[in-house]
Amino acid sequence: RGRGGWYGPHMAAASRAIAERIRLVDLILEVRDATIPLSSECKQLRNYPSSSSSSSSSSSTKRIIVLNKVDLANRANTKGWINYFDPRNYISYGVNVHNKNNLKEFLNFLQAQVRELKKADLSSHATTIMLLGIPNVGKSALANSLHQIGRINAEGKLKHAIVSPYPGETEDISQLECIGSHPNIYLLDTPGILPPQILDVEVYAKVALTRVIRDCMVGEKQLARYVLYVINLSDKYEKWGKLSNYEDERSSLDPIAESSSGPALERKQKKQYPTDHTQ
Repeated sequence: RGRGGWYGPHMAAASRAIAERIRLVDLILEVRDATIPLSSECKQLRNYPSSSSSSSSSSSTKRIIVLNKVDLANRANTKGWINYFDPRNYISYGVNVHNKNNLKEFLNFLQAQVRELKKADLSSHATTIMLLGIPNVGKSALANSLHQIGRINAEGKLKHAIVSPYPGETEDISQLECIGSHPNIYLLDTPGILPPQILDVEVYAKVALTRVIRDCMVGEKQLARYVLYVINLSDKYEKWGKLSNYEDERSSLDPIAESSSGPALERKQKKQYPTDHTQ
C-alpha cells in the first residue's frame, strides 16, 4: 500500500495554495482519467462543499467532472460513467484534448454553464475556473487546448501551461489564461495533488498503471500480476481459455484419427484456429 513517497514538500505546498484559493473561484473543473474515473478522484475536494449538493450555501463552488482521455477509454463505459455521476448531482463531460471539435463543444458547454452562474450571481466580474486533479490526468494539456481555441477572444499575450509526460511536473499555480469572452472566462491551472497515503491496494495499482505515480513505488511484478488479473476478468479473453481444452481433445483422439495427420490436415487446422499474438 502507498506510504506517501510521492507526497513531497512541493505537493504539500500546492495543496495548501489550492486550499487558500479554492473558495475564490467561480467554478471547479475536476479533471479525471476516463479509464479510471473513480480511482482518479481528487480526494482533497471532499473537504470543500459543492453547489451540486448544497446549493443554498453561499461559499459553495460549482464542480464539473471532466473525464479526460476518452480516446483511451471504452466509449460505452464512458457513457456509463456519465450516467453514473448524473443521479449523484455531478455534471460530467467526456473530453479528448486531441479532438478540436470535441474541445469546441466543451468550451461552448463551459460558456453556457458560466452564463447560468451569471444569472444567479448578477455580478460583472470575470469568471475564474480552477483546474484540479491528481497528477498526469491532462490538466495542463486541457488548459493549453482550451486557451488555443479561445485565444481569438483573448486580449494580449497569454502564457501557456507547460505540458510534461512525467507526473508532478507542474509545481506551482499558473497565471490565469483567457479561454473566452462575453462572458470573460479565465482558467487557473494547478499542480496535480494526491493524498499523503493511498490505502486501497487496487487504486494504488491503477494510479501506477496510468503513470500518476512511478512504477517503482508499486513494483513491476506486482503491476504485471494486477494487469493479468484484470485481463482474466474480461469476457473478451474467455475464448482463449478453450485453446487448452482443444489441445486435450486432440491428444485423446483414437489412433486412426491421429494417424491421418499430415501437412494438409495441419494447414487446415491452422486455418481453423489462427495464431493469436496477444496469447
